[in-house]
Amino acid sequence: MNAASDPGSGRAPRPSGASARFDDAEPVTVVLVRHGQTTMTVAGGYSGSGEPGPPLDGHGIAQAHAAAALVDRVGRDLWGDIHYPSEVVASPMVRTQQTGAIVGERLRLPVRTDATFQEADFGAWQGLTAAQIEERWPGQLEPWHTRADVVPPGGESIAQVGERLARGLDELRAGGGGRTVVVVSHAVAIRAALGVAMRAQPSSWSQLRVAPASLSIVRLYPDRRDEIAVVGVPSEGWG
Repeated sequence: MNAASDPGSGRAPRPSGASARFDDAEPVTVVLVRHGQTTMTVAGGYSGSGEPGPPLDGHGIAQAHAAAALVDRVGRDLWGDIHYPSEVVASPMVRTQQTGAIVGERLRLPVRTDATFQEADFGAWQGLTAAQIEERWPGQLEPWHTRADVVPPGGESIAQVGERLARGLDELRAGGGGRTVVVVSHAVAIRAALGVAMRAQPSSWSQLRVAPASLSIVRLYPDRRDEIAVVGVPSEGWG
């Protein structure tokens, strides 16, 4: 679809490549920002919502500033069909609170905390690397990523994470269109948000690449024909 494909409608032209729409519905745009790097990111540990930490490391703080600078360009010189952000929401984890504070300061907006957008609860796997999990629970980790019904001891399945994120997105959708909300969250949670928005099976969510301090953008429409506009754009290197 291109800008000339809907003559005489009176609607603002949609960018080439945008999902096809034939109404005037205004979406809620959600800019999903993954937190910056932590020591657990470097170590490859599964860092979920079972513990509040760890905090951002030095490089993670720099990444958060880069992410804030990129978010500040949304609706200005990047993604011009999207409204400039008017809200910032962050998971309650330390790393997302730190990242959210940096984003909020750049945008001059307060940060609201919402546990709906926290990371998966990895239960007994918390803090362990993939190799350690495989050693203690042989054959369980890969199915957790690729099936909906595998639950870590004391934790959440990816389907359960998806149900939680779907509720969070619906709450944002119910607030009315025509606004942009920044949500600072985590890798598994962001994959789940994108997955439920595009109605993909949970088994495919792990195929989405969501690097630290990256941006993903989903546009939530009233009829639930949502648009995945951006997935995993790295924030570093734009300056």
